[in-house]
Amino acid sequence: MIDNRFVQMMARYNGWQNRAAYAAADTLTDAERRLDRGAFFTSIHATLSHLLWADRIWLSRFDRCPPPDCPGKESGGFVADWDDLKAQRTAMDTLIVAWADAMAPGAVAGNLDWYSGAAGRNVSAPLGIVLPHIFNHQTHHRGQVHAMLTAAGCRTEDTDLFLMPPADWLGFDPRS
Repeated sequence: MIDNRFVQMMARYNGWQNRAAYAAADTLTDAERRLDRGAFFTSIHATLSHLLWADRIWLSRFDRCPPPDCPGKESGGFVADWDDLKAQRTAMDTLIVAWADAMAPGAVAGNLDWYSGAAGRNVSAPLGIVLPHIFNHQTHHRGQVHAMLTAAGCRTEDTDLFLMPPADWLGFDPRS
């Protein structure tokens, strides 16, 4: 399945892709970032706000930060100010990398228990499922942001994992 090195690499991929998405979004006006573009969370800003909200809720379940102060259905408006959203995203990406780097080998075994607002009940799931889900969720919504940015005429960086700067690979070799 996965190990701590996978989580560390994906934390770095997440940060790399967030920096690229925010750089592209920074070329738009605030009105363009908030324009309803037909995505699930409507706009570029709201989708990026939801992503920050989701990362906060997940990291709070690992006791790394407080949970967001609004329910998931309001996550698109979690951070209203663009500059504040960018600053909080940078801080969260730093936190995610530090959390991943602190994972010892074997730390991905076991279960995580939490109350899920989405499911409306207590949930327990193997970390081998939860951890990839966190990164998959980020990639899913960043893909929506990427499509909205592209439609808005922005040039974004490549999103392929193998094109991530080699310094972020951490010497990851899936054969080892």
